[in-house]
Amino acid sequence: MSSAENHIEQNRQQLLDAQARGTLTTLRAFVRLSGPGWLQSAITLGGGSLAGALFLGILGGTSLLWLQLVAITMGIVMLSAISYVTLSTGERPFRAIRDHINPVLAWGWVLATVAANMIWCMPQFSLCFAAVQKNLVGPTVIGDTDNFKYGFSGMFLLAAVFAVYLNGQQGRAARVFDIFLKLLIAIIVICFVGVVVLLTINGKLNWSEIMKGFIPVGSQWKEPTGSIAVLMNDLTPDIQAFWKAKVVAAQSGVMIAAAATAVGINMTFLMPYSLLNRGWDRTFRELSRFDLATGMAIPYIAVTSCIVIAAASQFHGKVDAQFLSSDPAIMQESPLFRRTVGLLKERVTSDDFAYLSKEEKEKLSDEELIQAAKLPAAEKQIVSSLIKRNAFDLASALEPLLGEKVSRYAFGLGILGMGFSTIIILMLINGFAFCEILGKPLKGWPYILGCLVAGGVGATWPFFWQGSSQVYLSIIASSFGMMLLPIAYVTFFFMMNSRRVLGDDLPKGRSRLVWNILMGLSVLGAVAAAGKAIVDKASHPSAGWIVVTLAIVFPAAVLVGFFFRRNTNADT
Repeated sequence: MSSAENHIEQNRQQLLDAQARGTLTTLRAFVRLSGPGWLQSAITLGGGSLAGALFLGILGGTSLLWLQLVAITMGIVMLSAISYVTLSTGERPFRAIRDHINPVLAWGWVLATVAANMIWCMPQFSLCFAAVQKNLVGPTVIGDTDNFKYGFSGMFLLAAVFAVYLNGQQGRAARVFDIFLKLLIAIIVICFVGVVVLLTINGKLNWSEIMKGFIPVGSQWKEPTGSIAVLMNDLTPDIQAFWKAKVVAAQSGVMIAAAATAVGINMTFLMPYSLLNRGWDRTFRELSRFDLATGMAIPYIAVTSCIVIAAASQFHGKVDAQFLSSDPAIMQESPLFRRTVGLLKERVTSDDFAYLSKEEKEKLSDEELIQAAKLPAAEKQIVSSLIKRNAFDLASALEPLLGEKVSRYAFGLGILGMGFSTIIILMLINGFAFCEILGKPLKGWPYILGCLVAGGVGATWPFFWQGSSQVYLSIIASSFGMMLLPIAYVTFFFMMNSRRVLGDDLPKGRSRLVWNILMGLSVLGAVAAAGKAIVDKASHPSAGWIVVTLAIVFPAAVLVGFFFRRNTNADT
């Protein structure tokens, strides 16, 4: 027996012995042996979750806290189902889907994962560099030149390669990787939770109102919420209709985006292969569910909730005194003015409040500026919530409350941890995906090649990830990945109900009913997010034709795949 096999057998026996001794001993063993759930946490706590949580707080205040709680719960359900299938069969999912379900689904799943890994590595490197430059060191020390960007990206890449190497080992090296990853997640949690604790100490938070935000409200998909809803009541019906259309469009879009970042196409690939790579089997099924709940769900909920709370406290319906001034000269001095010019121009120059073209959204004329300055405070507060800010805006906004150093370093470390942990996991996933594409074991040169391809492409972000290229690449990745996510969910839904795949491990009775209800709700959520992605991106001038083509061609190919599989089965 090899040292790797010996280590796996020791873990299995350790788990069985603990389960025989009772619940408390079992929980201690679960904590000690956990790992794959923390990998999921490292990827879900990335730039997408950061942006989604930030804008949820800006638009809806704390009233939308429930959304990410529900989204991660649905994600945990599907990942638990994927884990159950994998640990019960011991079969690599790509092959199981290809051989038993649909070859087009299998290849679409793995190829979309590879594309998303490489493209989404770029903004993570960018996020890491921005955290070091803007918060941890300062722009006066680190310039905004390509040399600095490539230099730091190279260092991040080397560190990520070493971390991935540790994960690929067994025994002590793998344990070191697990501890490192848990510490990285802990830093992210501590940084953002610490900000909320300090805001609470300073008396800036209303916790009774915050707790209400964890209760789902269905009307928030089509109605403004939080203080914005209250501000709407002070407006005349026609003006209210104008702003309501703006707010609801932005609010529903960010709700879909924030929910989609909880579990992406990459994560459905990572979970089963990280389990197989550790040598886990049916003995570890209960541990895998515990691992997802503690390693993924709890950190995700803690971090995203704290970002929503902090963003809401500083930006939701908040404006500075200059922006509220009715004097045009004073209003122009507000930092908010430069970021709201387009909306203000549209508001004051259109009697029927029709949308204006981008060319028309230029600086306000003197007459238009006077009209904008005279807008009531309620409208100015509403328009301020439509600004797309980032985490660095939030860090600056909290400096007067938390102090410059605490704000800078807390957000800098948190953002760096989010970006770097995601780079590691994207590389790891790509290694597994390359092994499947080449039909090789989950190790060796295909694994290393896949890891290096994702990290290497990501480190070239200064060349690709800027201006219109950034928008173009993100549209392709997010649209294709989001369109494929419900297909992956449906695939595992069928696998959880397939006796051919699971045999005697097929859930029965009440257990099967519960699984199907929970998975069904998760599938519906994914379908809604995919529909939103298709509708939003289909009209984009540079990528609309790609999205539309994928939305038509891929489903058609899936139908052909089902036909091919049925005929193959009939022949055999």
